[in-house]
Amino acid sequence: MGSSPGRGTPSSIGTGRSPHGAIATDDGAARAVVSHGYGHAGAHPCLSAAGTGGGAAGAGVAARPRLALLWEAGVRIGTTLDVGQTAGELAEVALPEFAQYAAVDLADWVPEGVGAPRGELTGPLRRAATRTICARGALLPVGEPVGYALGSAQARALASGRAALDEEPTSVVRAEPGLEEYRMGAVIAVPLSARGTVLGVASFYRSVDAGPFRGGDMTLAEELAHRAAVCLDNARRYTREHALALTLQRSLLPRALPELPAVDVAHRYLPAQEGVGGDWFDVIPLSGARVALVVGDVVGHGIHAAATMGRLRTAVRNFSALDLPPEELLGHLDALVDAMDQEEGELGGIGIIGATCLYVIYDPVTHHCTLASAGHPSPVLLLPDGSVGFPEVPSGPPLGLGNTPFEAVEFALPEASEIVLYTDGLIEDRGQDIDVGLARLAEALATARTGRDRTPEALCTAVVSALLPERPRDDVALLIARTRGVSGEMVARWPVPLDPAAVAGLRAQVGARLVAWGLGELAGTVELMVSELVTNAIRHATGPVELRLLRDRGLICEVADGSSVSPRMRRARSEDEAGRGLFLVAQLAERWGTRFTSGGGKVIWAELKTRAGLGRSAGAARPRAAG
Repeated sequence: MGSSPGRGTPSSIGTGRSPHGAIATDDGAARAVVSHGYGHAGAHPCLSAAGTGGGAAGAGVAARPRLALLWEAGVRIGTTLDVGQTAGELAEVALPEFAQYAAVDLADWVPEGVGAPRGELTGPLRRAATRTICARGALLPVGEPVGYALGSAQARALASGRAALDEEPTSVVRAEPGLEEYRMGAVIAVPLSARGTVLGVASFYRSVDAGPFRGGDMTLAEELAHRAAVCLDNARRYTREHALALTLQRSLLPRALPELPAVDVAHRYLPAQEGVGGDWFDVIPLSGARVALVVGDVVGHGIHAAATMGRLRTAVRNFSALDLPPEELLGHLDALVDAMDQEEGELGGIGIIGATCLYVIYDPVTHHCTLASAGHPSPVLLLPDGSVGFPEVPSGPPLGLGNTPFEAVEFALPEASEIVLYTDGLIEDRGQDIDVGLARLAEALATARTGRDRTPEALCTAVVSALLPERPRDDVALLIARTRGVSGEMVARWPVPLDPAAVAGLRAQVGARLVAWGLGELAGTVELMVSELVTNAIRHATGPVELRLLRDRGLICEVADGSSVSPRMRRARSEDEAGRGLFLVAQLAERWGTRFTSGGGKVIWAELKTRAGLGRSAGAARPRAAG
């Protein structure tokens, strides 16, 4: 065999000639192949159509061609971790001279990547690949069940675990309907066995005109099958590990995003071609009808990256329950990643190579957006007038470096704007500058925005179609949120005098507003909550104090004051005259908590459900404090 470009084939192995031919693959396409020097006799129509070179009639496999074929098999079989492609490579490498028709049949569980069942191989096999030099192509399509007659070469090979030869043409052609037209006269069937497990069987058919198999051909077929079986088992194991990692990651990503009044959201996650990565996203409801939009990226692929991603997403959810501003939340997350990395290093495990995160808070009442970044790309903003821009976000260091404060930026964002969060796999490519990727993203968003369907779901589809191949090199997370606003008619505010006598007047005003909103049935409960929260603020906090009611899907009651001291709920003893206020609020509210403001004060908030059947029934679990 002559040397192939880039393969460095030793000339001493080849036969000194390289006649080329063509084979037909499973889909009927023709592919060029290289001859290994096996001779053929006669004028078989398949052989002449293939254009293979002639040789001595009935020539066997000489030492040099056999070594050349084994070398070629080592180079061409197992180039990927795809079961189907590996099976095709085994069938293809045997053509056109060692065999003129080659088929690989595997058990159902091999392409699926599941573990091998105990005991002998049972049940029908399925066609995984077929290669032939005949122009008509494969007789059975990929995935078709295959059955073998008792006593056939394939059945004997599977039963004995060794190669089986059948040189009776009448029985050979019965193995597969249509083989009689291909004039096949002999077959060697070899079990595909790796690590003590039988995966399937490979069949190498030789035509009547090519002559019989000779001494050493059985050993050669077994060697080819053994090399391919190891590659097939590696591909099966990779498929299983990939499926496990993908299942783990999908279980750690949001299965369904909440329907929130502040935003209308759509998302996409595309795993990488080479394996599952650590890209993630989340949408988290916050107090005061606000919402947090989060996207992050853990460097690397596989189960470790997916597990790390899950830990970070859980941590972000827990930190967000404290109503922290974006820069403080990233600071806590940075310290956590640093601790996780040190712990892995002490245990001899794999540390976190790198992680980034972008945390965005949108307030539908003020129409303000606050965000901070830990080494993550800036979001894209699509404004109602059609303009597309990238806000200047102070890019902090990636997570885990420690001792570096993060900085947040705040800006007004009109209603009906889109916030586009993404990971670097969407814009980065080895063959282009990152600025080119950002420009392509902006162009794709602007083009999609001018279409009839302008929903976030349609934008996601358009961006993925315009920027990504079917199987991207890196995994990609994409989150698009269209902002909504809360009407001013659904918000009521009252300044609170620092006088306990003012509480009665506030209760009356609250009751009147609830009746105007059609929520008169909640008046008694809300007035009691307002009385307790406002009285606590007057007695224990500093001014100014403000009461705010917000009608959303539920009813939100907030009392803001100038003190930075967070109240603590406790169970009052029977002889105590005070200490029951927050306990009472917790019993009445669906959720309650505390968040701190940038001016050094705090807001105590409580939420109630307003729709019938969603209220708390008697004896229900106590609501969780969010801060």
